[in-house]
Amino acid sequence: MYKILPIKGNLDQIDGFFCDGIHSGLKANKKLDLGFIYSDTLCDVEAMFTSNKFQAAPIKHYKKYEKGFQTNFVLINSKNANALTGKSGVDDINTIFSSLSFETTNPIMSSTGVIGTPLPKEKIILATSNFNLSSKNGENLANAIMTTDAYTKTCMYEVELKDGKSFKIGAIAKGAGMINPNLATMLCFICTDAKVPKEDMQEALKLASFTTFNAISVDGDTSTNDTVLLLSNRKSQVYDAEAFTEVLRLVMHDMSMLIVADGEGAKKVVSFEVINAISNEEAQIAAKALSNSLLVKTALFGEDPNFGRIASTIGASNITCDEETLLISYNDVIVFNKGKPCLDSLQEINAIKVLKKDEFKIVCDLGIGKGAFTAYGCDLGYKYIEINTNYRS
Repeated sequence: MYKILPIKGNLDQIDGFFCDGIHSGLKANKKLDLGFIYSDTLCDVEAMFTSNKFQAAPIKHYKKYEKGFQTNFVLINSKNANALTGKSGVDDINTIFSSLSFETTNPIMSSTGVIGTPLPKEKIILATSNFNLSSKNGENLANAIMTTDAYTKTCMYEVELKDGKSFKIGAIAKGAGMINPNLATMLCFICTDAKVPKEDMQEALKLASFTTFNAISVDGDTSTNDTVLLLSNRKSQVYDAEAFTEVLRLVMHDMSMLIVADGEGAKKVVSFEVINAISNEEAQIAAKALSNSLLVKTALFGEDPNFGRIASTIGASNITCDEETLLISYNDVIVFNKGKPCLDSLQEINAIKVLKKDEFKIVCDLGIGKGAFTAYGCDLGYKYIEINTNYRS
């Protein structure tokens, strides 16, 4: 048995991890734009990256390390993605790391921001001389990695085992736009002092991502830089496989929901539950189609219970479905039931009441099998256009 307890604080609450964020000049007005995570002992590391074929230079740099490498330092910048920068993008990372005034082992870099402009390595090199590797300031780091984010995204948990021993795990993330299943447009850094066997790290990460980062959508776009990084310094000397798998899923779910809720002007977080599909795989296809549909998202923004857009999106996903077995509901308000619209004046009023909530679910019961999957999305409105037409400024 074990207990999973949310606790206050940030990555800096985990024994052996240090972090901070500073201003390097990448952003204007003295805003924080450069941060680090440092461990005083070597960490095992596992990662998942974007499915975009044009992977950014930091991902290419990471993949040059030998399989099973350990690290003690992660450098993170915002404002510049260092993507579509060719060989020089990786060379710039090597130049930065070779210029550090402190010792690191297999350092990792992660970047987010505008694609296609060279990394201002001189500013970054100069700024790293101001790092204090004894600093424990997770809030600064959370601010430094933000781009169009409206708020910081962090969480922390402590896991107590039945023998009284415990380990901690926490995460920090950024992400608001270009969010699409197959990771999202996001960076997420997860740190733990659990004594996780190396072989368990990748398996647990992949398992948790299936229903978290790979199940969310804001706008259907997939970035060049998406990264989920899991670092374990093993300092607690404590581990339980079941407990770790569950708390990692919880951490990644927390981060996913914070990202969706911050969807560049989004006001509503929506769960798209597809049930009784012919298979789990087909349920996943339909749920992700719904979370990605711009017509569905704009209807949510307009608080319009337009079940036609829901049904049409399911049909267009090419899964096995039949309108004679289909049931659609907003929370518990049924709007379409096995071939018959149910949206009379009273039901429409009730459905609109649901749509006015900050969080709700749309349930699509296909009525032909036992498959199920839930994807997560948000509405899409005027603010999204405003943010993205001015992104490079």
